Amino acid sequence: MASELTTPEGTPAHAGALAVRVRGLVKEFGSRRVLDGLDLTVRHGEFVALLGRSGSGKSTLLRILCGLDRDVVGQSTVDGTVSVAFQQPRLLDWRTVWRNVVLGLKVDDPRATARRALAEVQLADRADAWPRTLSGGEAQRVSLARALVREPDLLLLDEPFAALDALTRLAMHRLVGRLWARHTPAVLLVTHDVDEALALADRILVMDAGRIIAEHVLTAPRPRRLAELAPLRTDVLADLGVNDSDDGDDSEAA
Repeated sequence: MASELTTPEGTPAHAGALAVRVRGLVKEFGSRRVLDGLDLTVRHGEFVALLGRSGSGKSTLLRILCGLDRDVVGQSTVDGTVSVAFQQPRLLDWRTVWRNVVLGLKVDDPRATARRALAEVQLADRADAWPRTLSGGEAQRVSLARALVREPDLLLLDEPFAALDALTRLAMHRLVGRLWARHTPAVLLVTHDVDEALALADRILVMDAGRIIAEHVLTAPRPRRLAELAPLRTDVLADLGVNDSDDGDDSEAA
């Protein structure tokens, strides 16, 4: 991260300070208001999951926070550096894996830097591979390595596991949890998967019509037993307009 200072207890020196502060944020596309006076804060070192139906403004908010969209009204402040991992890994097919990891990064030994980052995501042996030879899970791990090698203060995750199979997705959840604990960035995860949010987040925020309509704080230690969080799961699904007793696939509705 931008600052390596720690307290005697080993926590980041700026822990508790705000990494993200959003006030009265408005974003319109023509006559359609996607963000409608949105308020949001995320503390340094905090893991926040953002859920909402498609079109509720989640990905638009991430684009604003990472500086891809500045045509907005209201206040949006990020304290420190930002990295993003998208749903699609967005690797360059004509560059090897390690060169994708350090793309645009200015360091003395880029190959060694890339290999250290790849080792963290258990892909050091694929450093010289071409992206087209990677599985979906491997490609997403490369995307995470590319985001984390920059030591961001804020890590934005825009549905990075949505296209993965169930077993690979669970493995990625564990990996992200370990990497977050090691690097301690603030994380804002956009997801449609309620169980993913329950497993990873300190707070779950639910968006609807461009506003935060509900907040749930999780205090259960990690790793979490989702069966013990069933009442909270029901509450989050209700915020999303889903009846937990329905027989259908609620993850799609969420």
